[in-house]
Amino acid sequence: MGSGQMVAVFGAYGHTGRFVVAELQKRGFVPVLSGRDADKLRMSASGSGLETRTASVDDPVSLDRALAGTAAVINCAGPFATTAAPVIEAALRAGIPYLDVAAEIEANVDTFAHFTDRARAAGAVIVPAMAFFGGLGDLLATAAMGDWTAADEAHIAYGLSSWHPTEGTRASGTISRERRDGRRVRYANGQLEYRTDNPPTLKWPFPEPMGTRAVIGEFTMADVVTVPSHLSIPEVCTYMVVEAARDLSAPDTPAPAAVDESGRSAQTFLVDVVVRSGDTERRAVASGQDIYAVTAPLVVEAVDRILTGRTRAVGVASAGEIFDAADFLRALFPHVDLELRL
Repeated sequence: MGSGQMVAVFGAYGHTGRFVVAELQKRGFVPVLSGRDADKLRMSASGSGLETRTASVDDPVSLDRALAGTAAVINCAGPFATTAAPVIEAALRAGIPYLDVAAEIEANVDTFAHFTDRARAAGAVIVPAMAFFGGLGDLLATAAMGDWTAADEAHIAYGLSSWHPTEGTRASGTISRERRDGRRVRYANGQLEYRTDNPPTLKWPFPEPMGTRAVIGEFTMADVVTVPSHLSIPEVCTYMVVEAARDLSAPDTPAPAAVDESGRSAQTFLVDVVVRSGDTERRAVASGQDIYAVTAPLVVEAVDRILTGRTRAVGVASAGEIFDAADFLRALFPHVDLELRL
């Protein structure tokens, strides 16, 4: 358990940030709520007794004050193209681990490109994309690999019952599209490729009870950064069920609506990961409720393992590289149901 250690949450009043704050408290940590909007911070902390520290990515001194005395920082404030680098710099100055929940492909690429050498030299820990997209898929792919040192392909298929995007998801998507000049991205031949053609639509055989569903192929998520950052797999492809992709793209899709006291939505998910080497394939499947809510146990479990020394790497590292993937996934129960077929 957290033993009363303070953990800064930047973007604490956002949709995902609120789940993270609640999970930290459940695990025995003391969240320090931070963000640029003082009024939203006060409202978020109302009645909780939690400390708030206003900070802006444009003001390094305010970030230093926000992280002072904390054991780690979790960045929940997108777009991460804007927030990741300044908060990482502050974490390096403070000498504490940094984790974020970034689903933005380019922002995660930037983190690996700009901070790998500095973080390793400092013995620092930086874990980008420690979330549903990027983190969970990477853990599943790593667990599925088992004793394999390389594979030919990794396929990560997302079966979401629906996708009601948050304001932060929409803002991050806008930034990503601008950075790509409207192009789409995929990971093939060992590198990111930017394309102007339409992605394919095909069928994916999800395990029952979901069954075979129409999916958008090359619906590329942060897994194409996290997985090949440490696994020797030249082809990494992600897929999204057509209905969820349509929800995300529709401008009038509402934000998530709470259906239980924890604030989770009714959305359910099934993530089906297949790794292939020659004619042999291995599979890992995870299921649960609410992709935003499940990010909280993912990132808080990661914080706990880092602060208790249960890690396998330093520097910038994805979830599958820095943690024992299978053990980490098992620790997510009951938030995530896991099945490994090795």
